[in-house]
Amino acid sequence: MRREIRIAGFGGQGVVLAGYILGKAFALYEGMEAVMTQSYGPEARGGASSSNVVISDEPIDYPFVLEPDVLIALSQEAYTRFRPTARPDALLIIEEDLVTPLESDRALRVPATRLAEELGRRIVANIVTLGYFTAATGWLRRESVEKAIENTLPARIVPLNLNAFARGYEYALAGERVL
Repeated sequence: MRREIRIAGFGGQGVVLAGYILGKAFALYEGMEAVMTQSYGPEARGGASSSNVVISDEPIDYPFVLEPDVLIALSQEAYTRFRPTARPDALLIIEEDLVTPLESDRALRVPATRLAEELGRRIVANIVTLGYFTAATGWLRRESVEKAIENTLPARIVPLNLNAFARGYEYALAGERVL
């Protein structure tokens, strides 16, 4: 089993951190093989950014994402740029306030930025999205991602990020589970 996940947005949205946490959760707490690569523009904030995670139950011989099984798009530019690279039947998760998908695409919509703002910090929208992904796919346990958050971030911001993860997770559970 090999699955490819691409998280894409613009610099400052935390897409690289989200990919790192997701890969860590799969590798350390789910017993899977995982590889994460990243790409970003020369701008510190605002430029294109993506995080690519490959997971497998066997050693990974090619670490790059070719045709994502899941595309998480946090900006319109990311959706426009990366949708053509995803599998035709890929699971699409979009930031509903920032992305307008093609009518032909069935996309799961999460208001990640809005949910993060309700927690008082827009910057945790990436973690809201991880919560949504975790609940919507069922590919890994909630506890695995929570442990990865706890063991990656500075202690002073862990509670906020765990709340953000829970907010996204619960939002997905209120909708339909897709896989």
